[in-house]
Amino acid sequence: MSTTVVNAEAEGKTWNGGNEPLNASYGKMMMWFFIVSDALTFSGFLAAYGFSRFKFIDSWPIADEVFTHVPFLHGQELPMIYVAFMTFVLIMSSVTMVLAVDAGHKMNKSKVTTYMFLTIIGGLIFVGSQAWEWATFIKGDYGAVETKGGSILQFGHYVEHEGEQKFKRIAIRDFAVAGHTDRVQHERKNGLWFANEGTLPSFTVEEITKGFEANGDLLVRTQMLDEHGHKVILSREESLNQLKNNGTMMVEGANLHVNEYGSPLFADFFFFITGFHGFHVFSGVVINIIIFFNVILGTYERRKSYEMVEKVGLYWHFVDLVWVFVFTFFYLV
Repeated sequence: MSTTVVNAEAEGKTWNGGNEPLNASYGKMMMWFFIVSDALTFSGFLAAYGFSRFKFIDSWPIADEVFTHVPFLHGQELPMIYVAFMTFVLIMSSVTMVLAVDAGHKMNKSKVTTYMFLTIIGGLIFVGSQAWEWATFIKGDYGAVETKGGSILQFGHYVEHEGEQKFKRIAIRDFAVAGHTDRVQHERKNGLWFANEGTLPSFTVEEITKGFEANGDLLVRTQMLDEHGHKVILSREESLNQLKNNGTMMVEGANLHVNEYGSPLFADFFFFITGFHGFHVFSGVVINIIIFFNVILGTYERRKSYEMVEKVGLYWHFVDLVWVFVFTFFYLV
């Protein structure tokens, strides 16, 4: 045994367990172990999302009405367009990573450098786009009123669209009547010494109600879905009744507590799962940058192997594949 170990060390080998499993190096095997374990983690998160959505299917937000924004095109509703762009960029970055690995097998340093650079650019575009999407989701667009039971009331009116009556959302700021009463925000210095109040909403329920009454064509749409998968729209009388008797506060945007688009649980899962995936993409970009500079410095040329590019490529493909499932669960289904 000792003679075998000495001989292995003398030959400079790092694997001394007989034949390499699946003809893969130790580094590749460890990367596959990590990918499998991480895949099980994402599977658990997505399964929890699926169960929660099934349980609250009658009040779950409709993705086509939530993700409608595109940078530099304010005021236009383009459902899923920007999310589709993000997905395309990430998939193309996986293609450039494949080309980088292939160039590495051929010991072509210049092509490895080019394709690694394009992969990094694609990853940065995706991370930046996801940050913009988060900011837009947090800020909100129209605002809503939360009821005593935690439900969401949205506002809008019917418009003529291609010969049919279509419900069009209206932002609260466009009809609410601002009052002249001063509202004092709770701070530690003027209330409970250990607690600060959250940011005050732009309007009170009373101001929203006054504006609603002054605009006779406005109606309230609830977060509940009918048998056709459309949100239930209340009559004028029912809308006023809900607003006056059940409205508690204005909700703007989405966070871990409230969500102007519907169930707060949707926002919780959105921030957690997309944030967890975004962290993986950001980590992959950082690792790719490190490998990229090692390629430029000729580290792998001297080693006579670009296996490190292949190993980080496995991780990058995994991140892309996970996004396909996240995209399907959150945006398409």
